Amino acid sequence: MPKKKSAPDWNYAPAPESSSQVNLAKRYDHFIGGKWTPPSNQSYFTSTNPATGKKIAEVADGSPTDVEAAVKAARAAYKGSWGKMSGRERGKYLYRIARLIQERAREFAIIETLDGGKPIREARDIDIPLAANHFFYHAGWADKLDYAFPNQKTAPLGVAGQIIPWNFPFLMAAWKIAPALATGNTVVLKPAETTPLTALKLAELIADAGLPDGVVNIVTGAGETGAAIVNHGDIDKIAFTGSTAVGKLIQKSLAHTEKRLTLELGGKAANIILDDAPIDQAVEGIVNGIYFNQGHVCCAGSRLFVQENVFDEVMWKLKRRMDSLIVGDPLDKNTDIGAINSKAQLKTIQRYIKAGIKDGGEIYQPSCDLPAKGNWCLPTVFTNVAQSSIIAQEEIFGPVLAVQTFRTVPEVIEKANNTPYGLSAGVWSDKGARLFQLTKSLQAGVVWGNTFNQFDPTSPFGGFKESGYGREGGLHGLAAYLNLEFS
Repeated sequence: MPKKKSAPDWNYAPAPESSSQVNLAKRYDHFIGGKWTPPSNQSYFTSTNPATGKKIAEVADGSPTDVEAAVKAARAAYKGSWGKMSGRERGKYLYRIARLIQERAREFAIIETLDGGKPIREARDIDIPLAANHFFYHAGWADKLDYAFPNQKTAPLGVAGQIIPWNFPFLMAAWKIAPALATGNTVVLKPAETTPLTALKLAELIADAGLPDGVVNIVTGAGETGAAIVNHGDIDKIAFTGSTAVGKLIQKSLAHTEKRLTLELGGKAANIILDDAPIDQAVEGIVNGIYFNQGHVCCAGSRLFVQENVFDEVMWKLKRRMDSLIVGDPLDKNTDIGAINSKAQLKTIQRYIKAGIKDGGEIYQPSCDLPAKGNWCLPTVFTNVAQSSIIAQEEIFGPVLAVQTFRTVPEVIEKANNTPYGLSAGVWSDKGARLFQLTKSLQAGVVWGNTFNQFDPTSPFGGFKESGYGREGGLHGLAAYLNLEFS
């Protein structure tokens, strides 16, 4: 292998995205029945910028009373104008929302970065356009459900309770709201307490789109608010994206009810590089899969399996690529790795890094100066990782990669499947036959070939085992919001 060169001694000039056009209120109430409604307990919490620690806005802290009001509004809309509306008319509203998202894309991208800490490039180029695409896609299906499910009678479920995480707050809102509305349901949505602002801005956009009052209701808060939605007796469907631990509690809570449930939970994705893989392309895919998103993705490729005879080459190129990554201001368009979403999450990541060292892993982190304020973690890779190591088995949700080697394809299949999770995986090879040999053997809901973290509204996404069940996107995602009966 060539001798590793030091990182270049030049830097890009700062290219910060201006936030002057962003219009954020100092305080946000709940959005219930088409109106901004103060919390019944008059309680608010603070949403902060994880890159600076500065306060952005105060947000209503929801209670069961607020959830009750939201469910009543959603039920009234379902029994009223929305429930009686044709699919053709519903589709017009979804199309209008999609167009408005496109028009305000820059503002949404900046708010997503301010509130969540992710680089502006990711919010601008991936999250916001993909959210608009979900509304466009489902707008097209709204009046074609009989064609989507031939020889079956389709009927909406009623009121859907939806709980979304902090890693993709705007995109996850679109993933859940768009199919629910396309199929004729109404919605009570709770965004994560650390990233509520783009969902609340979406409520403003929904009001501007003229959506009938009560069709979409947004109640903000923490665990108590989510539990009130899950346990409410007049909600017909729960859609949850979040941790496996909370997903298990939700499943247990609903076991004695007739509520429909979809869960998209944690993951520990295996990224597999075979010895005939395009190495440069694979290295870029590794970086895209675990570092560009700070590892804040349930499908992040946090486990890397490299065939032994190309291990030295892969690691040399990966470390060189890590040395070039820019960690810093998420609003700077040069930034590759932004801030960790919260102090609590940063402590969790640091605890896992210490555990990896204790288990005997060899750690590598590029040297760079981190900002004095905010929540920051250097991109980290561990080699010499045992299969039993905690960093190879548990979801870290941070920019930490655990690398293992393998000799044969059966060996890597066994190692990759040896985890409680089954959400996603990636395979890198120059031969289609080898790709398909692995994809049919990996226990993962989504397997990417010679790429990673590619999403499309037409493609269903979801997992197996402790990564949940049910799918979002595509026809499978539509079916999750419908009662289907063969005619």
